[in-house]
Amino acid sequence: MAQFAENMKKLPGISHLAAIHLLDADGSVLATIENKPGSQGSLAVYNHLAQTWGAITSDAARKGQEIFAEHAEDARAHPGKHPNIDRLIALIDEGRTLRAKHVFAV
Repeated sequence: MAQFAENMKKLPGISHLAAIHLLDADGSVLATIENKPGSQGSLAVYNHLAQTWGAITSDAARKGQEIFAEHAEDARAHPGKHPNIDRLIALIDEGRTLRAKHVFAV
């Protein structure tokens, strides 16, 4: 299984993004992933998923877990430690979809 750092090299760049807002079915912002140290990996993964699937669907969430690799394993073992991965797990379990709204850097 590929490791997260290896997977990151294959994802599109995120220098053009300030953040991604994750929206529920009503359009309310449930979460924001900012382009800052500590969340840039998550931003890159969610950006890739949104570009590829058009939203964060259950299928996209499954792929996201694959990309997060060893971090997804750690998230399952320690709920709450990786909230952006926990969100993907919940989307699969609940069969929900989140829309992504990109916030572009100026």
